[in-house]
Amino acid sequence: MTTLNLPARKPFHFDSVINSHGWCQLAPFSYDKVANILGYTLRLSNGRVVELMICDDKDGVRVETDKLKKSEQNEVADAVNWMFGLDMDFSDFYAASNHEPKLARAKKQALGRVLRSPTLFEDVIKTIFTTNTLWGATRNMTRKLVDEFGEPVTSIHHEHSTLIADNKAFPTPEAIAASNPAYLKEKIRAGYRAPAIHDLAVRVASGKYDLEALKTASLPTLELRKELMSIKGVGPYAAANLLLILGRSDFIPVDSWALKLVSHEWYKGEPVTAREVEKRFEKWGRYKGLAFWFWDWKYNQ
Repeated sequence: MTTLNLPARKPFHFDSVINSHGWCQLAPFSYDKVANILGYTLRLSNGRVVELMICDDKDGVRVETDKLKKSEQNEVADAVNWMFGLDMDFSDFYAASNHEPKLARAKKQALGRVLRSPTLFEDVIKTIFTTNTLWGATRNMTRKLVDEFGEPVTSIHHEHSTLIADNKAFPTPEAIAASNPAYLKEKIRAGYRAPAIHDLAVRVASGKYDLEALKTASLPTLELRKELMSIKGVGPYAAANLLLILGRSDFIPVDSWALKLVSHEWYKGEPVTAREVEKRFEKWGRYKGLAFWFWDWKYNQ
């Protein structure tokens, strides 16, 4: 057994990251609410697949997994640091939201971090799976993709190992690239998204597109947005969602749910446009995505 204790920049709230959006419900994540343990099945660069059990810790998070070599421990630490944004600083956002009652809990609950997958490749595909569909379908497509193309855990020596149903890692770009859009449509029920995710997998697997470099890119947000929107299947909503995941909150991921929230908040349930959503948060500037994401909405059904 290996235990890693990873510190977080204060303030930090484990539950706030877990509940930041629905990613904890998407394979290969799993979440035990009673034990408050987040599970994730990770494929290491050497091909080994391990289960991570991540929980709250005094100064950040604690990770328990199978016995790892030092190099593997470093890789796991890097992955979890990224997943939880442990070194991110939201002090400017807290200062900006200090006088807004609808964001009064922001600093107290350490809101701002959004749960991420270890790779941007995984987050792009999951985001594409959220477009023009219901959440249940997003969960099903992700589960099917992991079941069909993911690699199984190499070994299991953990009391919570049953937390993850099938113990498979998120598929590599190579695994998805080796398939084809027709098969993805049939087996994953990905619909019109199948050609997009296959195209991305082929580009990344071939080495022609370094998608992961965007995680640390110093590009201005508008250029990063343009780069994200060059990916098939990524439109304005998906790009805004991915920017938020990457720590850029200049844009709002406007979908039907966003329209409903704003409609009930300010327009008595009357239909609104994406422009009206943007207008309501315009004053937040580079924090408008965060202000929208963590707003204390009237309508939350």
